[in-house]
Amino acid sequence: MFTKSLGTDAELSPLEPWQAEELLAHLDRGREFIGRYIGLAHAVHDLESARSFLRSYADKARDDAGRIYGIRVDGTLVGGVLFRVMDVQQGTAEAGCWLEPSAVGRGLVTRASRMIIDWAIRERGIHRVEWMAATGNTASIAVAQRLGMVREGVLRQVYRHPDGERLDLEVWSVLAPEWLSRGSADR
Repeated sequence: MFTKSLGTDAELSPLEPWQAEELLAHLDRGREFIGRYIGLAHAVHDLESARSFLRSYADKARDDAGRIYGIRVDGTLVGGVLFRVMDVQQGTAEAGCWLEPSAVGRGLVTRASRMIIDWAIRERGIHRVEWMAATGNTASIAVAQRLGMVREGVLRQVYRHPDGERLDLEVWSVLAPEWLSRGSADR
């Protein structure tokens, strides 16, 4: 397994099914915060659901249809980034993220997202990377902006949150030529 540095005490590495206990403990620490806008905190509620969730991403990685990576600070899982979906033939992918409160405000998601987007564009030939964020999720929208993405519009009430509320999602994207014209992933 590879590990990439995100700074002095942080790193990025793939999340795999054998790390289900670690994922569950992480979500238990930040469940309410993480679950405000995304369904992950509701989907992973016990060890078996954590294993199943990570198995689904192992299957996606095997099929070249998605990826999931953990963000660790001092060896502790505090969040992650992923390609929820990836269609290499079409050249499209949807990136996303989550973070527990203890790690907010350090630029970890932006740095990790930069790494995986750069890999997808340069190594896998992805042409378009999308970022979906609930309109109230200002932190996620700020990441999309820092990544140089363009806001394309709002899908009104398209996402049914596990609590039953229907949320509007903003659609952001970056195209490979735009990304590549800005230089390396270290910018």
